[in-house]
Amino acid sequence: MKLATVRTGEGTRAARVVPGGCVLLDAPDVGALLARENGAEAAASAGGEVRPLDETTLAPVVPRPGKVLCVGLNYRNHILEMGRDLPEHPTLFAKFADALIGARDDILLAPESSAVDWEAELTVVIGRTVRRASEDEAVRAIAGFTVMNDVTMRDWQFRTKEWLQGKTFEGTTPLGPVVVTPDELPGGVRPALALTCRVDGEVMQKGDTSDLVFDPVDLVRYASTILTLRPGDVIATGTPGGVGHARRPPRYLSDGATVVTEIAGIGRLENTARTA
Repeated sequence: MKLATVRTGEGTRAARVVPGGCVLLDAPDVGALLARENGAEAAASAGGEVRPLDETTLAPVVPRPGKVLCVGLNYRNHILEMGRDLPEHPTLFAKFADALIGARDDILLAPESSAVDWEAELTVVIGRTVRRASEDEAVRAIAGFTVMNDVTMRDWQFRTKEWLQGKTFEGTTPLGPVVVTPDELPGGVRPALALTCRVDGEVMQKGDTSDLVFDPVDLVRYASTILTLRPGDVIATGTPGGVGHARRPPRYLSDGATVVTEIAGIGRLENTARTA
């Protein structure tokens, strides 16, 4: 099953993607749907008018997650290009919901930054409340997967040893277009998927989630040791090699640049960078 959050004249609505379009659901967004008891199961059988996807505008697939957790340095090839050793534990940081945009929205280039970078990421969407999860509990807590581009202001990220200030600029981070349940993906909760990021048509990142150091189940177990994960929370699992900051010379986004982030079996984000 594929779920989306679409914008309507009355606000956002959760929707189930079907052949030829989507069916609106009785929930304001995917996060709210997952928070309901048996919400995803009810969505799978919901009927209604099919609305063509080309007539809909996509919001962030979870517009207001309680937590946006991110993992740094989790692809072997990216760790090596950044000149670091493989980690013993996940490197966690966070974003805030204000950073999130829809799958086709513009990426806002803050005038305070001159080093805006791209990072294609497979992202876990939590479907049930879990704390100190066992492996089986972590598996059951994964509602599905979506796509994020962890757009980063590198000059702000590296002002200090803490990364948050460069990671959560407002209106920068596309999330979507859909959440895909694990049963539809090869590998299930440990999906084996190709991902790419293109900037102005040129392939910048090309990787496979099999290169992850810590897989989605590992990350749910680890993060839930620290705090309770709840329906609608998201965990971005890290990015493969090919980021602009690691290039020589470095390359960053400029006004009008197009960024296409795609994960096989899930979907694509198509965003244009615009000066805020």
